Amino acid sequence: MAWRRKGGQHDKAILDALVADIGARAPDHIAITGDLTNFSTVQEIAAAQTWLSSLRPLGQVTVSPGNHDALVGPDETQRFAPWGAWLADDETLAFPHVRVRRHVAIINLCSAVPTAPWLATGGLGEDQLARLARLLPDLAARGLFRVVMLHHPPIPGVVSARKALEDGEALRNILAAHGAELVLHGHAHEAALGALPGPSGLVPVLGVPSASARHGGRHPPARWHEIEISQDPDDRQVWVTARGPSALTGAFETLGRYRLTAV
Repeated sequence: MAWRRKGGQHDKAILDALVADIGARAPDHIAITGDLTNFSTVQEIAAAQTWLSSLRPLGQVTVSPGNHDALVGPDETQRFAPWGAWLADDETLAFPHVRVRRHVAIINLCSAVPTAPWLATGGLGEDQLARLARLLPDLAARGLFRVVMLHHPPIPGVVSARKALEDGEALRNILAAHGAELVLHGHAHEAALGALPGPSGLVPVLGVPSASARHGGRHPPARWHEIEISQDPDDRQVWVTARGPSALTGAFETLGRYRLTAV
């Protein structure tokens, strides 16, 4: 019922065009912030695995599962086992997973938890939060640019209460104490740019619409963000280029480009 009600909002042709546009820009790494499936059935998980396999070589794509990816089925370890190669380099470790790519550390959190009908809340849990609190200062000491990714937005009010991250305050407290250079999220189906307090400044928080959303739907059309992170730690620059389909031609084009303020 939910898919039939919302199915007209999405178009696989748009997703295919977005993937082709990403391929043409040839980024070093792709971060996907969840909801690859609708009901997280075994068949959907397998289909998503096939799609992921078509994107880039293993190790060049990281997925943070969304609430739709956890609606039904077994526990977290079994449910996401088919996606293991896209979650982490060491699949034996629990979330958060850390993938170091040159001067960038990608910290992959999982906020996807089963919920009651009509809810879309998320949660990280005490164990995952405790591990994150230990990881962040260690990665900072190594001089790495820390990108935290999760499905649910960590900023209050970006989504309604029935869709919120239930332990968002705990996550915000950790970021306030230990910092990060960038947080990426999905879930809101909108382009979102915000910030959270860090120990020495603000932590930018960036969200994107659905990758298959068509023009004229309930939510903004598809978009992806190309994020350029300079290697010089003494003059760290972060540029974001927003790419989306033209309302006239449907071809992907640059919608805007801006620099995130260093923190």
